Amino acid sequence: MALSRAATTILIAAAIGLLGCGGVVGPSDTVKDVLDAPVREQVLQPGPLGEREYGNPNAPVTIVEYASLTCPHCRNYHANVFPKVKREYIDTGKVRYIIREFPIGRTAGTAAIVTRCAPEAKYLSLTEAFLARQSEWVSQEVRPDAIYSVAKSSGMSRETFDKCLSNQAIIDGLTEVKERGRKYGVIGTPTLFVNGRKRQGEVTFEEIKALVEPQAF
Repeated sequence: MALSRAATTILIAAAIGLLGCGGVVGPSDTVKDVLDAPVREQVLQPGPLGEREYGNPNAPVTIVEYASLTCPHCRNYHANVFPKVKREYIDTGKVRYIIREFPIGRTAGTAAIVTRCAPEAKYLSLTEAFLARQSEWVSQEVRPDAIYSVAKSSGMSRETFDKCLSNQAIIDGLTEVKERGRKYGVIGTPTLFVNGRKRQGEVTFEEIKALVEPQAF
């Protein structure tokens, strides 16, 4: 049975209230540039929902991205930087790339839940659709219909969408993913860990290149 809009909003508000909120930060707010070795290993441990990862699993460099789907800096990063990273490093086998959810606010939390309900093969394209189409669905109030208008581009039915929003395993898993991110010093989005080196905010391709290339050859 499909949830009513009001019930859906209450459910997501309660779930994302557990997640809490963060803020977008700049490079000057980096908590620690290089993580201690034990923490670097912890960062690479898979989360409770499994990883959404791309590229060569045995690549010499691993990049972990924490993103919020409502974040304008994440939108800009995926529009202008990530395609270059994918072309130069992921597609060439030099980088293993992992995307993790760090939803900021209830609306971002709702969309994050939905991306985890999509088939794994559709995760990246749906994530990028949410980012590129932020103006259509992002608002202070959770708008399930607007969010579904993006989700259906992945082939998701409305029945699947409505059931997804009450998937407690996904909600609990996302809560843990975000809490683990906080332990690693993630306080805003996007936050990237490049073999243990952290960059936050308006990350440029040149910054990533400077960290990747000495280790990728």
